[in-house]
Amino acid sequence: MRAFVQDRYGAVDVLHAREVAKPTIGETDVLIHVHAASVNPADWAIMSGLPYIARPVYGARKPKDPIRGTDVAGTVEAVGSGVTRFKPGDEVFGWCKGSFAEYASAAEDALAAKPPNLSFEQAAAVPMAGMVALQALRKGNVAAGHKVLINGASGGIGTFAVQIAKALGAHVTGVCSTRNVRLVRSLGADEVIDYTKTDFTRAGQQYDFILDNVSNHSLSRLRRALSATGTLVPNGGRFDKRWMASGGRLLQGKLLFRFSSQKFGNFLLAPNQADLAALKALIEAGQLTPVIDRAYPMIETAQAIGHVGEGHARGKTAITMPALAADTVAAA
Repeated sequence: MRAFVQDRYGAVDVLHAREVAKPTIGETDVLIHVHAASVNPADWAIMSGLPYIARPVYGARKPKDPIRGTDVAGTVEAVGSGVTRFKPGDEVFGWCKGSFAEYASAAEDALAAKPPNLSFEQAAAVPMAGMVALQALRKGNVAAGHKVLINGASGGIGTFAVQIAKALGAHVTGVCSTRNVRLVRSLGADEVIDYTKTDFTRAGQQYDFILDNVSNHSLSRLRRALSATGTLVPNGGRFDKRWMASGGRLLQGKLLFRFSSQKFGNFLLAPNQADLAALKALIEAGQLTPVIDRAYPMIETAQAIGHVGEGHARGKTAITMPALAADTVAAA
């Protein structure tokens, strides 16, 4: 099968189209014929080998898993003997290792039936960004009537967070650039702040929950925008900090909030089938729609990762598989 593979860390030129063996599946695994995948900032980070402190996890000198990509949508090609929820031909979406390929293997519990009202590209955009947004909002116990602010509301996680917070009944303020104001408002935000014109940390408003996807304000300034018992969840990767990324900021937050009635709600994503099912239910109810910034053919996987790595993508960036032809792979 065709896949995009990296044998070393570096910029996008470390990725190459290559023929590799089709993945094998275990008793409880599903082999997926991939129709679409989507790019997360983590794909760019692992490609680059950043932060350095994570290299023991990724691989000391090169990635342990040479094929990038976790978000996937496609049709079931084959199932293990213990799989009961899916059969060949079923349309599915979820997460796996190595989705930037024609075929990928995923655990049965990492998949759900694709919502019929989504394209494969839209479905592939959901898993990781959607679960981060959902779990972050849960960390803040967001509920009806809460005042919520999403910093970086037009990005992959932000576009999901705005919609999920609205579905929970919150009053949502989105922060974004001028060109994205209309988009964020269309997602249901009650208020939209253009950060090029207004600094929300100095505007005098306070919020019960802040999801910070950007890390462009100090923690002290963010605290000023929190209510007395509000929760801040920091989610900015800060991969420009090559050694620790956001690690230093998280340690600072632990200390700064230690004796405060305000809460510092840092968390690690824990992908699980229940949350994937919850996102699917919101999608089928018409309360959640993935936003696709661009869709690249598989042969342009490197460009897709580079686009996300620049940090200005609107919503999610998808990769579609059918556009990869044999002659283009040979030329790659």
